[in-house]
Amino acid sequence: MPSETHEFQVEARQLLQLMIHSVYSNKDVFLRELVSNASDALDKLRLEKLWDDTLDADVSDLHIEIDADKNARTLTVRDNGIGMSYDEVGRLIGTIANSGTAKFLQELQEAKDGAGAEGLIGQFGVGFYAGFMVADEVTLLTRRAGESQGTRWTSRGEGTYTLETVDDAPQGTSVTLHLKPADPENQLHDYTSPWKIREIVKRYSDFITWPVRMVPDASATAGEGDEGGEAPEPETLNSMKALWARPRGDVSDDEYHELYKHISHDWRDPLETIRLQAEGTFEYQSLLFLPAHAPHDLFTRDSKRGVQLYVKRVFIMDDCEALLPPYLRFVKGVVDAADLSLNVSREILQQDRHIEMMRRRLTKKVLSTVKDMMAKDNERYATFWREFGTVLKEGLVTDPENRDALLAVASFASTHHDTEPTTLKQYTERMKDGQDDIYYLTGESRQSIENSPHMEAFRDRGIEVLLLTDPVDEMWTDAVGEYEGKKLRSIAKGHIDLDAEDEKSAGAEREKQTEEYAGLLGWMKEQMDEDIKEVRLSSRLTVSPACVVSDAHDLTPALENMYRAMGQEVPRAKRILELNPDHQLVKGLNQAFKDREDRTELAETAELLHGLAVLAEGGQPKEPARFVKLMADRLERAL
Repeated sequence: MPSETHEFQVEARQLLQLMIHSVYSNKDVFLRELVSNASDALDKLRLEKLWDDTLDADVSDLHIEIDADKNARTLTVRDNGIGMSYDEVGRLIGTIANSGTAKFLQELQEAKDGAGAEGLIGQFGVGFYAGFMVADEVTLLTRRAGESQGTRWTSRGEGTYTLETVDDAPQGTSVTLHLKPADPENQLHDYTSPWKIREIVKRYSDFITWPVRMVPDASATAGEGDEGGEAPEPETLNSMKALWARPRGDVSDDEYHELYKHISHDWRDPLETIRLQAEGTFEYQSLLFLPAHAPHDLFTRDSKRGVQLYVKRVFIMDDCEALLPPYLRFVKGVVDAADLSLNVSREILQQDRHIEMMRRRLTKKVLSTVKDMMAKDNERYATFWREFGTVLKEGLVTDPENRDALLAVASFASTHHDTEPTTLKQYTERMKDGQDDIYYLTGESRQSIENSPHMEAFRDRGIEVLLLTDPVDEMWTDAVGEYEGKKLRSIAKGHIDLDAEDEKSAGAEREKQTEEYAGLLGWMKEQMDEDIKEVRLSSRLTVSPACVVSDAHDLTPALENMYRAMGQEVPRAKRILELNPDHQLVKGLNQAFKDREDRTELAETAELLHGLAVLAEGGQPKEPARFVKLMADRLERAL
């Protein structure tokens, strides 16, 4: 097939221009990315060969070669891995349609410093294009394992690329960079220099399990074989020692951090490194990392999650979801088992009892590490909880087995302090005498919760309330129910009588008020029967005239909306309207009810009162347009 010329998509052209014009401060990253891609290709070939014994592919000496030619100014990174077909080259290399390029470009423009921009390469799967930082032209030659024909891809990064089939391509992929002239002032090093290649591989790729070999420069060794001596052997540049298998004292923090960056494609150092070695009837080693920042796709449905699974240092699976529960999906790392079936499908893997054993142990280890961090380094714990607290609280709903461990490391905003969060243990230690419940209120923000009418009596009496602003808070509070015998109680649900707790002396007064307002309460219930379940006097209001609350066992409006957003239709629960008997508006309404026989306007006033209560908690009246008209009419008459 003759060569074909194609145009890059617009976003790909923009990306190439950014690469070519040296956006990144550290250009060494191009070699890290190419070696990493080659390592992935070797992993994939080994895995495919395990699954398909009939695959015609040589796996006897899987390796990566780096071949530098000083005279020709070329650098080639070659592997004998899985390779790509003609269609795959066009789809994956020619268009980068699946690489999130638009998102990449947006974040690139927002990354002001070179280090921040540099880390975005791997994050969006466009590491191959890093080669254009140091090369005027890039040639890719590849043949997929099991196929007879290869493919050559060539581009100068100027908007077009060529594709052609070739008959003599070896198995795997080679990327040849036609290097730009060295420019030390612009951090453009001589990448044909053996010492520079050694330095980059040692720094970034020493942990890769496949040998990275540097081929001696042919121009430097010319004639050595002709004189009777043997030509120099390729030099292996990496140790190939899995970091998780090496003693802690033999591995530096920098090495752990580089492994994390390779696995996660995060340019920042991890917040915490977790080592675990299990011995006995079932042995495995793990090296896990807690990131310092939440990934951008933490809450997207298609986000990749899970750690890498190896068996006896043979790569089995990337993003192994079965090894950690979904609420720990941000954890990155490697698990290397000594005794698992290699030829195993994902479905069987999820049911494997050894996988379940590892899952339980790894989960407990991660949570115990967070607990230690909480006790010994509050600043780092605060960073962790700020980034991952929301997703960790999902486990309170989905993982009853570890619920106590999760509650022990959870912290929440509360009225006790404006900025410092509190744990449930600290809350219970501060509870007032006679207080039996842990009070909380959910809402969209701390400010909206603090301004809620439900908070008034609690604020006046100095009773602490947890301020919960994450959507998941609506669910876990119901799922957990209590903490150390203390019931978790929403101050926006059910009947709360703080007088009974604080003073034990307001019974007679409340009875008298109930009698006095009985007529009004019954009449208002009749008027708004379609919308409210009950009208009663409130003990939680001190300033506002009214509020709406849910019955003790009803879903809150926020939870109803959440279920509907997930496609689950739930019946709308009627709410309870509570009136403040000490408020002048309520007193006036009661007096007007007793004095007037024509209660048409009074019914409108009651409707307005209910609408105001709904607005105060962040909802909206049933008929907003009617509510606005009634309010406008009342304001007009008041002028």
